[in-house]
Amino acid sequence: MKESTRICRFAVIGTLNALITAITIWVMMDELDINYMLSNVTAYILAQTHNFIWCKYWVFPTEKKSNTWRQVLLFSIAFGMAYCAQFLFLIGLVEGLNCNEYLAQFLGLFVYGGVNFLMNKKVSKLPKLAY
Repeated sequence: MKESTRICRFAVIGTLNALITAITIWVMMDELDINYMLSNVTAYILAQTHNFIWCKYWVFPTEKKSNTWRQVLLFSIAFGMAYCAQFLFLIGLVEGLNCNEYLAQFLGLFVYGGVNFLMNKKVSKLPKLAY
């Protein structure tokens, strides 16, 4: 697969993940009146599950038999680190700076995206996990 194709696919999945996160947060906070922290956790878990499946089978497909459990572990480590950075940022904005919860959730997407990209590049290296 050409690298330009991979980048386009990665961008499509990233955009869908942001939409899944935003819509889930909005529905939970606005329509269901659920706390912003629980909404955040739920949204990111849904989006990350979506992200893993599409990255494994569409963005970084491999013809070799791959160790899915190893990929899940490394992908989860990268997710955990990015999510913690985002969650601390979210709480800092809402609780520390009295920022609007919706704005803080939106800004957190950028923190998450940046850290997640770096962590997946350094930790999970999905294209190289096919053993």
